[in-house]
Amino acid sequence: MKGKPWTVEEENKLRKLLSEGVSIDSIAAQLGKSRESVAMKASRLGLDVVVTKPKVTTTSIKLPDKLPSVEDALRILAAALQASSQPGLSKDDVMRLQAVATLARTYKQLLADYVNYRQIEAKLLEMEEKYARLLREKGAKSADNAS
Repeated sequence: MKGKPWTVEEENKLRKLLSEGVSIDSIAAQLGKSRESVAMKASRLGLDVVVTKPKVTTTSIKLPDKLPSVEDALRILAAALQASSQPGLSKDDVMRLQAVATLARTYKQLLADYVNYRQIEAKLLEMEEKYARLLREKGAKSADNAS
């Protein structure tokens, strides 16, 4: 099935965007064409399509000094939700937003677990102190009874 013919202006815009290193997905969104249509047109025009993906390594991830709150995670999730409703998102944009949503949900759950563990730890320390105090009191009463 053949789509709508390309105009000269669209071809010129395609050349310009490719020379600027814009992704095929982004170009397709801007021109209102499919990714395949853009790739085929670029090939027919003899244009080079360079696919570059940013490299993310664990060394480029900076650990925060302070854990974000659940409210912060919800704000990030809300921003991703708003961004996902924008027209003309590329496949990469959608995938990135899905990753943000998944990470926000995962963070919320892990943070809840962390808070629960901290509460359990605090309760355990409180009980240990109470037990030590009871032992001291019992030892003191035993000493008083022995004298």
